[in-house]
Amino acid sequence: MTDFRIERDSMGSVRLPARVYYGGQTQRAVENFPISGRPLPAALIHALGLVKWAAATVNRDLGKLGGSGKAPLATRQIEALRNACREVADGRFDDQFPVDVYQTGSGTSTNMNANEVIANRAVELSGGDRFAADRPIHPNDHVNLGQSTNDAFPTAIHVAVARAIENDLIPALARCQQTLAGKAAAWQDVLKIGRTHLADATPLALGQEIGGMARQLELSLARARRARHSVLELPIGGTAVGTGINTHPEFGVRVCRLLADETGLPFVEAADHFEANAQRDGLVECHGQLRSIAVTLFAVANNLRWLGSGPRCGFHEVTLPELQPGSSIMPGKVNPVLCESLMQVSARVLGNDQTIALAGAAGGQFQLNVMMPVMADATLESIRLLANATLAFTELCVARMEPNPEACEAAVEQSLAMATALCPRIGYERAAALAKEAFATGKTIRQLCLEKQVLPEAQLNEALDPWRMTRPG
Repeated sequence: MTDFRIERDSMGSVRLPARVYYGGQTQRAVENFPISGRPLPAALIHALGLVKWAAATVNRDLGKLGGSGKAPLATRQIEALRNACREVADGRFDDQFPVDVYQTGSGTSTNMNANEVIANRAVELSGGDRFAADRPIHPNDHVNLGQSTNDAFPTAIHVAVARAIENDLIPALARCQQTLAGKAAAWQDVLKIGRTHLADATPLALGQEIGGMARQLELSLARARRARHSVLELPIGGTAVGTGINTHPEFGVRVCRLLADETGLPFVEAADHFEANAQRDGLVECHGQLRSIAVTLFAVANNLRWLGSGPRCGFHEVTLPELQPGSSIMPGKVNPVLCESLMQVSARVLGNDQTIALAGAAGGQFQLNVMMPVMADATLESIRLLANATLAFTELCVARMEPNPEACEAAVEQSLAMATALCPRIGYERAAALAKEAFATGKTIRQLCLEKQVLPEAQLNEALDPWRMTRPG
């Protein structure tokens, strides 16, 4: 057999590799979009396979595939079609989806890529010749039956995004939250100095500080769930422009029910198909929550980086695990690499959010958004990066970091902000003057107050008890 074969579609003849499962429309897209060298994420292809399986199942149940319509299929061919969809959903044909991310804005190229692969594989599964000119299972007439790219492709995006959030991001955030909460509980008896504006402030427990981070992750979990909720309405059933032309009136709701059953996620048919086909506002909202999560993770990673700085000339209030040499020239140097990795991921997600916002605003014109592939790619990348980086950060850094009580407590007595506790007894102005004098002389607030007999020693010790400052009242 030669290395190439010739196929014909509505635009004429196409030359493509001999053994591939895709057909002429996919090959045209490969040639038209030599842009990034990156296909759409596998998670989206798997979701598209699942949508096609649900559509084929509903069409079978409605009598559309084996009935009196165009080119009805035999029972074995219908089951072969459903099985082929499943194989795509299971990732068995990922290498047959070569179309670039930066393709036609509706995703038609990838939708047809799926239709062609599924049709040819179904022919093969049913005992036919997938290279024959008169193949009985057709990409449009059977695989795409009752659908348009304009409702099937965004449905696949929503399914892929919701599954990735549920299966990957939420567990990663939950693990990080639990680990931080455990550290917070264990470190409640480690006293340290607080900092505001990167300047010395009043004392607190290291456990209180880490507990604040744990709460940040708890709120991030809630945001992830809201992000998932934003994409639960599915456009399927609207076909080309939202009217549902060429599909059964029950098609959309039945497909959504099947997808909900298969994924365990509460997908529902869109309340308004004209909105659902034309706009990707739900995806914009979804990624907005991802942006907030990225901001939180950046802050947590950066604060732990600061707390671990040193070991001799920084704060070094926590000891981060030593994972790899930190310098090609400075022996013994170790860097907070997991913190930096997570911060870079967060920066990328913030950039992706700008892409999503622009694509949602400018792409949704009249009855169709024409920037869906890049929106899908950016959103799924953000979820994947956040999930993977958070999990690595948690397991390799947070879980293994330890407190440094000596460094924490050493700075407390030196802090000029200790004067804050004197304000109720001697007033703000006098306390401020003491702080300035202490800084000028290099003395502690306690030393200066004892010298000046600002308060009786017992009252002074009570006022300057740092632990009382951490839990006033």
